[in-house]
Amino acid sequence: MRDCAEEASRMLLDRFPGRAGGQRGEMRRKGRGNFVTERDLAVESAVLQRLRGEFPEHALLSEEGSGAAGDWKRGWLWLVDPLDGTHNYSQGNPVFSFTIALCHDGAPLLGLTCAPATGDEFFASKGAGLVVNGEPASVAVTPSLAESVLGLDLGYDDARAAKLISLVAELWPGMQAVRVMGSAALGFAFAACGRFDVYVHHFLYPWDSAAGILLVQEGGGLVLDRDGGPMTLYSEGVTAGAPGAVQDFLRVARGREWR
Repeated sequence: MRDCAEEASRMLLDRFPGRAGGQRGEMRRKGRGNFVTERDLAVESAVLQRLRGEFPEHALLSEEGSGAAGDWKRGWLWLVDPLDGTHNYSQGNPVFSFTIALCHDGAPLLGLTCAPATGDEFFASKGAGLVVNGEPASVAVTPSLAESVLGLDLGYDDARAAKLISLVAELWPGMQAVRVMGSAALGFAFAACGRFDVYVHHFLYPWDSAAGILLVQEGGGLVLDRDGGPMTLYSEGVTAGAPGAVQDFLRVARGREWR
């Protein structure tokens, strides 16, 4: 996983517009606010080629179109997002990431998210805790929403995004601050190690969340779906972070039209 992350980081930084000498590459629009660059595709190709060589019997699923044959909810599965935060990346904004997870029967066992522009690495192994930049880490101990930094992302479902924006406007100033990431993988990672107290997202795919679910769990946090139940790879929404703050957010949001 680290070999994949190192190769991905090198490739992404080579063409990052925010770095001296970096050049904006070709970019194609997949939808409003949703883009793919030639770096997404190049990184995905390199990482999947490496994984196929090392684990030919494992299924692979990646954002830019590499589907897994057969029933990918069973057996061994690698999930890869070669560049999470493509729009940020294309604008020279350093908030982007590479994320990879190994799952078995739909449960993440290993998860790694790295932020190439800052050099941060977030890693978790099932039952072995969360490690950030080589040091043990954990979620915040923040007990309430009022004391929280709330991270969120809007995704590509405009109706759900509008409801979440309305909720935040209704609750404001009932938290310390609000941050919009532009990278779900980093949103999870920040919630896992206390950089966010609560992270909320309403439109996710398995490659967005696989590593992040494990990071938050191994950091001692709560990872819940839109309805307040345990989040899985197949949940579209998440509320994650410090247990007290997450539960208080859901309590305050209960009864409001926000999902």
